[in-house]
Amino acid sequence: MLEMALDFGKIVIADIVLSGDNALIIGMAAAGLAPELRKKAIMFGMIVAALLRIVFAIVATKLLGIPGLLLVGALLLFWVCWGLYREIRSNQDEAAAEAMETAEDPEQGYVGKPRRSLGQALWTITLADVSMSIDNVLAVAAIADGDTNMLVFGLGLAILLMAFAATIIMKLLTRYPWISWVGLFVLIYVAGEMFYRGIWHPANGILAFLNGGA
Repeated sequence: MLEMALDFGKIVIADIVLSGDNALIIGMAAAGLAPELRKKAIMFGMIVAALLRIVFAIVATKLLGIPGLLLVGALLLFWVCWGLYREIRSNQDEAAAEAMETAEDPEQGYVGKPRRSLGQALWTITLADVSMSIDNVLAVAAIADGDTNMLVFGLGLAILLMAFAATIIMKLLTRYPWISWVGLFVLIYVAGEMFYRGIWHPANGILAFLNGGA
């Protein structure tokens, strides 16, 4: 019971600290649009991010069971940790909070005639959503470790945070930066655990794959 509670806690922390990337990109892309187009861009970004997380979750649960790919997933998660570390050092949460606040306020940001099309903004948001969704799904799938209920909870929470609390989350991380550092520590721990299993796990570790082929 305690282990399950800790895993759910890890997922909550991971979802919170990884929501910044999406908020920053969506907010910046939307803020450059005329006010009447911003809500459409933000809504599009949230919907695409949600759909991508569902698709990537299905793919991840299948792929991480293949011998050797768990190790690849661990290395990718370490890369996510490095990116998160750089974002914390550069105060990106503060930039994300400002971008979302500007995009949601019709009196701020760009208020003249459209200088870029809605299609251009949506394309920028989609490309960003692909990258950020992979990061989020990878972290949640690693923590869930095959537990479907935990995976669904993690993805559902991530989608809800993006849709209803992105600006609040960014302000929270800006005011209390230690939350981001705790999140980074959690992700490093998860990546390390995933790396260990990627090598030694009897079912899908790289050693099991090598021994099976010998």
